[in-house]
Amino acid sequence: MEKLREQYEKEVIPALMKKFEYKSVMQVPKLEKIVINIGLGDIKDNPKSLDNAISELTQITGQKPIITKARKSIAAFKLREGVNVGCKVTLRAGKMYDFAYKLFNLALPRVRDFRGLSKNSFDGKGNYSLGIKEQLIFPEIEYDKIDKLRGMDIIFVTTAKSDEEARELLTLLGMPFRT
Repeated sequence: MEKLREQYEKEVIPALMKKFEYKSVMQVPKLEKIVINIGLGDIKDNPKSLDNAISELTQITGQKPIITKARKSIAAFKLREGVNVGCKVTLRAGKMYDFAYKLFNLALPRVRDFRGLSKNSFDGKGNYSLGIKEQLIFPEIEYDKIDKLRGMDIIFVTTAKSDEEARELLTLLGMPFRT
């Protein structure tokens, strides 16, 4: 699964250097990390949902997630500070490229009525975030063994200085943007 890393080194770097006229290879933006987050709103009603979310995220990423806790109390959501509210994984290096390849080539094409990802989800500093409505699009998840459909947020953190550079980087890596 080292295809994406090899593609980055052989095709993406020269293409970006030519397009943005970088003088050094070190100026070329690269994918720094991918953060996958699952927020659980039903954890108060169903405490076992955290264990299921952790096991599914472990299957998808191949890495054990950490548990995220509430930073402050919010009475309207019946939430107290320090209560478990979800889990997240930060992928770097090899696992990051493996996950990105799997997401672009296996998971996203399985989304019903998929026409591409929005180009408007950049944060102004070269990072891209997308939300997925259900974990079933990943090939590791078996339909019969899930207890509930869970969505997740996936954030691509790049070293790009602008959204334009990040968009070009992700496009060259194979991210299917809407045309």
